[in-house]
Amino acid sequence: MASGDPGHNEFVLVRRQLTCQEFDAWFLSVHDPCMAVKTITIDVEAYELLARQKRPGQSFSRVIKQRFGATMTGADLLRRAAEARISPEALDLVENVVRRRRRDLARAPKL
Repeated sequence: MASGDPGHNEFVLVRRQLTCQEFDAWFLSVHDPCMAVKTITIDVEAYELLARQKRPGQSFSRVIKQRFGATMTGADLLRRAAEARISPEALDLVENVVRRRRRDLARAPKL
């Protein structure tokens, strides 16, 4: 459905009267009853971009939170590093790489 701008497309919901029982069944199937929800309107292009990021079984809310949510802090990194389980072999490989890099430092070219 166009609105003023001929290139502007929005999804339009077809509405029909629901019984209270139908509404309750629909609402509980789509929303967590303990979670507040907001409805937003986005154009078709934005919807398609969002839908491409969505994986099967994943909600659009989860996609938005992953993309625009809080970023990891240094404290988060330290906490996760403390919880990580790395094999002794993997640690040895990392240590060898670090040793080689210390021996062969990259240098800026002389111009």
